[in-house]
Amino acid sequence: MNRAAAYFVTLYTAVGDRIEGRRDRGATAVEYGLLVGLIAVAIIAALLLLGPKLAGLFNDVATKLPGTAAGAGAGG
Repeated sequence: MNRAAAYFVTLYTAVGDRIEGRRDRGATAVEYGLLVGLIAVAIIAALLLLGPKLAGLFNDVATKLPGTAAGAGAGG
């Protein structure tokens, strides 16, 4: 009888751990989704704040390069 009880306790524990693990998986997926969303918002905010400054910097560098004319297209 002792062996049977130990077997069922072990089986109950194993099944309980599997079910508990599945509950955590759903929560983990939601947490990862929130993190991805927050990172996307941070990237968009950084681009909106720094975008005009970077565009000006690239335009300044492009106009100072030798052999380039202001406003010249790629096919020029």
